[in-house]
Amino acid sequence: MKALVYHGPGVKAWEDVPAPKILSDTDAIVRVDAVTICGSDLHILKGDVPAVTDGRILGHEAVGTVENVGAGVKTVKIGDRVLVSCITSCGTCRFCRERRYGQCLGGGGWILGHKIDGTQAEYVRVPFADTSTYPVPAGVADEQILMLADILPTGYEVGVLNGTVQPGDVVVVVGAGPVGLAAIMGARLFSPSHIVAIDLADSRLEAAKQFGADVVVNNSREDAEAVVAGLTGGLGADVTIEAVGLPATFEQAVRLARPGGHIANIGVHGQPVTLHLEELWIRDVTITTGLVDTYTTPTLLRLVMSHQLDAARFVTHHFALDEFEKAYDVFARAGDTGALKVVLTRT
Repeated sequence: MKALVYHGPGVKAWEDVPAPKILSDTDAIVRVDAVTICGSDLHILKGDVPAVTDGRILGHEAVGTVENVGAGVKTVKIGDRVLVSCITSCGTCRFCRERRYGQCLGGGGWILGHKIDGTQAEYVRVPFADTSTYPVPAGVADEQILMLADILPTGYEVGVLNGTVQPGDVVVVVGAGPVGLAAIMGARLFSPSHIVAIDLADSRLEAAKQFGADVVVNNSREDAEAVVAGLTGGLGADVTIEAVGLPATFEQAVRLARPGGHIANIGVHGQPVTLHLEELWIRDVTITTGLVDTYTTPTLLRLVMSHQLDAARFVTHHFALDEFEKAYDVFARAGDTGALKVVLTRT
């Protein structure tokens, strides 16, 4: 089969590799029908995730059709259309029992495209298929469901829920890329008084308005602190959400939070960040971090099915499954191309 293989920082190739096989009774082999590229894939290609080694097939999001299952798989059968979650869950360890699937001790967590071969391929082996896939409802487009593999639960769980967004809050989202937009979409469910989106690209700020931000700030030419101060009587935001993964954006998110506020970090950081505890210790702030657990995927699926969330609006570009080089180029140059999420589909 063909797959996108990582060969060290900056090097990837669409090449022939052996097709995956059942290795455990709880595995499923899924034919990939639709797949996307994540910002964390770009971090991997920059060398920010050293656990990803030469020869790894990238990708951790897919919608596909089950081709084969292990003898121990109980609820997934051949022919099922499924969402392959970015997080794999053994379902029985301490953390899985606490719905912290991202911290799974039984061989799960973020493993696809990270510690084992991933979804940017014609076929993928999915461990713990019963607890790591979700049935795709009949009549729903693949690209709608595909957005539930990662970005929507990530923005919602790690940003909105960890940040404890409440009705009437002023919420600031630093970074209006796909995950930042997912956080904006999720925050709207809690009726904040204002959502402020901060970015460097006007195209992404325009997208932020469409996803629910009512105030946008271009960091290259506007004073975000002054804008937030004007909305809050000088106090700062109730919740700030960092969705970039750079020292400067994290420190800005901290500065923009009010005393007693919440700072929710979503961004994948590849270098150290200064934490100014000499200033923060007296301000009663709460800082949260997190890898998505995907425990909200069923809830988000219901919201998509009831048309309360329009997941398809994330998709800006379509490619064939063998056009990964072109898709990565478009996605990596989002400031120029206007790309939010790219979807590659089997033809």
